[in-house]
Amino acid sequence: MIAVSINEARLYDRFQTMNRIGETERGGLHRLALSDEDKQARDLLVDWFKELHLTVRVDDLGNIYGIKPGSDPSAKPVVIGSHLDSVPKGGKYDGTLGVLAALEIVESLIDEGVSHEQPVIVVNFTNEEGARFPKPMISSGVLSGVYQTEDMFQLADDSGITLGDELKRIGYAGEKDFRLKDVDKFIELHIEQGPVLIEQQAAIGIVEGIQGLSWHEATFIGEADHAGPSPMSTRKDAAVGAFKAMTALHEWVLSLEDETSITFGRIAVEPHVVNVIPGKAVFSIDIRHPEKEILEQRIDKMKQILTETALRFDLDSQLEDLSFMPPAPFSQKLVQDLENVCLSEKVSYHRMYSGAGHDAMYMNRLAETIMLFVPSIDGKSHNEKEESRWEDIHQCVKVMYELVKKQL
Repeated sequence: MIAVSINEARLYDRFQTMNRIGETERGGLHRLALSDEDKQARDLLVDWFKELHLTVRVDDLGNIYGIKPGSDPSAKPVVIGSHLDSVPKGGKYDGTLGVLAALEIVESLIDEGVSHEQPVIVVNFTNEEGARFPKPMISSGVLSGVYQTEDMFQLADDSGITLGDELKRIGYAGEKDFRLKDVDKFIELHIEQGPVLIEQQAAIGIVEGIQGLSWHEATFIGEADHAGPSPMSTRKDAAVGAFKAMTALHEWVLSLEDETSITFGRIAVEPHVVNVIPGKAVFSIDIRHPEKEILEQRIDKMKQILTETALRFDLDSQLEDLSFMPPAPFSQKLVQDLENVCLSEKVSYHRMYSGAGHDAMYMNRLAETIMLFVPSIDGKSHNEKEESRWEDIHQCVKVMYELVKKQL
């Protein structure tokens, strides 16, 4: 076991205190970005920063920074943290754990009297989830140049309230000059949100990068007709063709036995009447892989399967490309540093890629980046049943503490 000054009880107590804000009846969390609950959580985090005499800064995006200065004011900082916002009726570990782990690491540096040249910054990013304002990882995206500031300020929730207006309302529209820049390293702890680490019986996930993804919308067009008098053999049923295509794609991906995944999240048919053969079927496709070249090959094969299936059922087909996000490989040096910590301390680990997006994906454009995953029980996340074992959490935070000290 790692002999360091991480205070496990302190981390647990802060976690429980923070998650009373927005707690649901079933033990989950409902704390949407820039809501009143998010403001309360932010205020509490700022209070904790001040108790540790950290320098508090808030930028114009609402990102909150707790800064422990180093001996060299000109040195690039090591940044650690995550986000406090949640999805509707989500879990209490997603994001929050990463922020509070970072805070515990900084307080442990203080307790242990660790001297360092580089500043260490704890960060809480605004609107990571994209659940209220419909674009995820807004703040890290702006910091890394992926998104334009004014476009993000104009994003509106379902009530028409903009992100810019809400930042002002809750008092977290800070200064543009306080934005992160010239970052040396970014380290984020997060729950896995999947079952792999539990299945591998690993205490920690060493995240080598984030999978690339490609979104598409497929349309199959046949002929709408009456369900009664139309012979089965002559029908041009768009729904059947679409379902056959989805089945073919699903079976193809399963046969690959690699890290490719495919999902059909939206399915609609027209005219959507019980006794009418569907003349049109539309479905979304989300396909992912951690290597860009292989992902592109998978997309080409996917298009081939769609076309062949449509022709087999005498249907017209169309495919619209919605978005493409290339894989984000993390720093191999940090991956090796983290692996060395695990090996030296005899902590079980599993090297893996993240299937979900995180702020680390965009911070990777600004600095050397790495993520650590805590196992998720039953792989559940983004719901009230989200759970992780505290022995795994403590182990992961301790390893992260060692990793951070090695970077300073």
